[in-house]
Amino acid sequence: MRWKTPLVIFVMILTASFAAAAPASADPITAESAADCERGANGFVDIPDNLNGEVVRGPIVIGPIIVELHKGYVQGLRGWAKVRGSTAAGDLVWMDWTRNGGATWIQCGPFVVSHTFQTKTSAAQRTNPSPSWQFRACGMVGGTGSVRCTEPWW
Repeated sequence: MRWKTPLVIFVMILTASFAAAAPASADPITAESAADCERGANGFVDIPDNLNGEVVRGPIVIGPIIVELHKGYVQGLRGWAKVRGSTAAGDLVWMDWTRNGGATWIQCGPFVVSHTFQTKTSAAQRTNPSPSWQFRACGMVGGTGSVRCTEPWW
């Protein structure tokens, strides 16, 4: 019976150390739809689906589609995700945005391609000189479940 006390103490210490190591979310925003970053929500601005900027990450190829992260001047310097290529209705693009170096992030989108060969963009978010304020572009060929994102964060 004497072995149970040290075992219980060990388990308690181990549990407490995992609980302490779990990152607390300092970012209460949990946007996970296009509506959470359209029409000015959370500081995003709507942009045309064919807007080109400077490609800062990508291109990444996911089957017939190409996903890129762009930056450009839209009401100030902003970043956005774009999908192009042999797109089809149902393909998806979105932009992840973090203010804490990727510990948590906002998923701006997905934005859905509505017809063949259409380019599609996410809403655009302002840039910031902080190294914790970063973006990545993600996409998925509709219905496949295979997601890829630009790496590393920009």
